[in-house]
Amino acid sequence: MLERAKSWQPYLEDEIEAPYMQSLLAFLQQEKQRHKVIFPPEASWLHALQVTALDQVKVVIIGQDPYHQPGQAHGLCFSVKPGVKPPPSLVNIYKELESDLAIPRAEHGYLESWAQQGVLLLNAVLTVQDSNAASHQGKGWEQFTDKVIEVVNRECEHVVFLLWGSYAQKKGAMIDQTRHLVLKAPHPSPLAAHRGFFGCRHFSQANQYLLQHAKQPINWQLPKSDSVKREVIQGDLWS
Repeated sequence: MLERAKSWQPYLEDEIEAPYMQSLLAFLQQEKQRHKVIFPPEASWLHALQVTALDQVKVVIIGQDPYHQPGQAHGLCFSVKPGVKPPPSLVNIYKELESDLAIPRAEHGYLESWAQQGVLLLNAVLTVQDSNAASHQGKGWEQFTDKVIEVVNRECEHVVFLLWGSYAQKKGAMIDQTRHLVLKAPHPSPLAAHRGFFGCRHFSQANQYLLQHAKQPINWQLPKSDSVKREVIQGDLWS
């Protein structure tokens, strides 16, 4: 399961053998045998770890569940596949980026370029049943992703954690704030964004912190849609 996330493997391989994970994998196998459709596809369950190596992590953004409609989820929180309309929370993230760093709003919702620069886009739960929101909560993924956060907290230095909403903030309670920068704000969903997500300026603060610690800042401006389409044509996605 971790073969394609090699930098993480030494720190997480024991988790894969743990009873809770074996129970989770058995549940997922059972769901597939019952012809339940699971998102994202199995090859993308650990995509966040595959595209962002442990020693490259600079920023962590914590989401909750994958999108549960067909064609959306691909293993990175808040991100959708090319050609899919950006969901409302992501639109609000783009609005804050525009306000904070004068970055024009992207036409697509594909955040792979952030992940490639060291932004770990980690959902707390890594799978969901088609059209059944939160259906895989409480099955074991939360324990696994707690371990991922624990590994980053322990093994990395000067990482920025962007904790949006109470769920992410509870999940990030273990983070050592003497070693890392923790920024908190309400969730960017339409229901909460006006309570303090807008105007939080987390993107500029993150880059300032990275520069202060001699790290390359994140280029938050996403590639144009044409560049993303070329990636699809070249078959680079979901590898």
